[in-house]
Amino acid sequence: MKKIAVLTSGGDAPGMNAAIRAVVRTAIYNGIEVYGVYQGYLGLINDDLKKLELGSVGDTIQRGGTFLYSARCPEFKDKEVRAKAIENLRARGIDGLVVIGGDGSYRGAQRISEECPEIQTIGIPGTIDNDIPGTDYTIGFDSALNTIIESVDKIRDTASSHARTFIVEVMGRDCGDLALWAGLAVGAETIIVPEEKVDIKDVAEKIETGIKRGKKHSIVVVAEGVMGGQVCADELAKYIHVDARVSVLGHIQRGGSPTGQDRVLASRLGGHAVELLMDGKTALGVGIKQNQLTQTKFEDIFNNKGSKFDKQMYKLAQELSI
Repeated sequence: MKKIAVLTSGGDAPGMNAAIRAVVRTAIYNGIEVYGVYQGYLGLINDDLKKLELGSVGDTIQRGGTFLYSARCPEFKDKEVRAKAIENLRARGIDGLVVIGGDGSYRGAQRISEECPEIQTIGIPGTIDNDIPGTDYTIGFDSALNTIIESVDKIRDTASSHARTFIVEVMGRDCGDLALWAGLAVGAETIIVPEEKVDIKDVAEKIETGIKRGKKHSIVVVAEGVMGGQVCADELAKYIHVDARVSVLGHIQRGGSPTGQDRVLASRLGGHAVELLMDGKTALGVGIKQNQLTQTKFEDIFNNKGSKFDKQMYKLAQELSI
C-alpha cells in the first residue's frame, strides 16, 4: 500500500473532519501518501484530488462539516462514469480508497472494488441517521442527537409558557434512531418512527388524557420518514382541538462542532480503516460494537438494512411517557 485516497459523500455529518484527519495521519505515520478527493464521487470523476499533508488536517478535529466537501452523485450508478473515476485513480497510482458516508456511498465503493479489484475500498459510517448495520453508532449521530435535545429543551420552555402542543420533526428517512433517542432524552409524550406503526387517533387520545389530568403542554417527536410535522399536526386536528405548533429542525441537525464521542469514534474508525487497507482488506465497512472495532462486508451491510432498531428502548419510551 503506497497511496490512498479519502472522500466524503452524501449528507454531511459532524465528525467527518475528525475521520479524515485520522485517515491522513495514520497513513502518513505508516509511510503512505494520502490524497483528498473533493466533492465526493464527483471529484473522482473530475479528477479533483489533492495530496494531503499533516498540516492539511490541522485544526480540523473540532470542526463540523467536511473540508473535502460532499455532493450527491447519481451519475456514479453509470458503469462508464465509474470507469472514468477508476482510471483517474489508476493514473495516480492509488491502490486504496476510504469512503466516509452512508449506504449510497458504500454502494459506490463496492462497485469500485468489484470492477477494479486492485483498488481496495473501506467504508467509514458517516451519517447522522445511525442507519448503517455493522456498527452501534455512526459518526455524527451523537452530535445530531445533542443538537436535537438542546433544541427541544428550548421548545419545551415555550410550549410550557403557552400551554401548547409542539410537533417536532427530526431527520431520519428510514431509521427512527434520532427520533427515538431524542424523544426518550427529552421526555416526549409521543415518538413516531418508521419502524413502528402509530395511529394518530391514539396519539390524540394520549394528549387528551394528559390534558384531563392537568397537563398543560406536550411534545411529539416525529421522524421525517413517517410524515412531515405539518401533516402530523393536521391529522391530530381531526381528533383533538389543541393549540399545536410545528417545528422542523432541518439542517441544523447536521451542523455544529462534533461531540467528544463523535470525535473519538471518528478517530478510531479512521485509523482502523487505514490499518485494514495495510492488511490487504477490501469491500468492508468499519464500525464499533460494544466499544470494540469491527469490520463488516459491504454485502452483509446492504442485506441487513433496518435491523438495528432497538425495540426495547422504544417500549421503555412508551412506558415512561404515560
